[in-house]
Amino acid sequence: MRIILSDAGKRFNREWIFRHFDYSFFSSHAYAITGPNGSGKSTLLQFIAGALMPSEGKISYYTGDHEPAIACYPLLSIAAPYLETIEEMTANEFFAFHRKFKPLQAGMSIPQILERVGLWEAADKQIRYYSSGMKQRVKLAQAFFSDTPVLLLDEPTTNLDAPGIALYHELIRDLTRERLVIVSSNDPLEYAFCAHKIDMATLKSNVKM
Repeated sequence: MRIILSDAGKRFNREWIFRHFDYSFFSSHAYAITGPNGSGKSTLLQFIAGALMPSEGKISYYTGDHEPAIACYPLLSIAAPYLETIEEMTANEFFAFHRKFKPLQAGMSIPQILERVGLWEAADKQIRYYSSGMKQRVKLAQAFFSDTPVLLLDEPTTNLDAPGIALYHELIRDLTRERLVIVSSNDPLEYAFCAHKIDMATLKSNVKM
């Protein structure tokens, strides 16, 4: 799996978030998008996810060395604070619904997933009654346990307590070995495992009006 950005840029009105950005992402590698609040980390991650269209340049997705992907969305899973769950559903119902759009990791049942992320006892409770930390566990489970080659994580430990943060690191250790992982964060504890780093401040230096 490869994702290639070619002379890519994104702007809102007259403000360029990044510009003239060339970069290649590869499977079995982990990347961190870093920078202070408001620097454009989430914008770049959403751009990679296909949620934002380029203002210039292009982004390409390849399932093999030279095989372009017909669509990027089946290849990606994402967890982010701004993405909501369906709160009228129970966790069991939510994952059964989600599974219709993206398959779960081979050999993993919904009960096994909920037990792994510490939500088994609340499996039949509507998600709207979950604490903020429990909702974040749902989001992480949805992303990590989807059978996708690309995993995108935006501030992944938001609202998590110490056991939740430990769970996040366990999921990184156990479920990302062959995947392309991109983490958007300004907290080193969330991206310490990433060998490659993209500093949004550096990208800003390429912006030319």
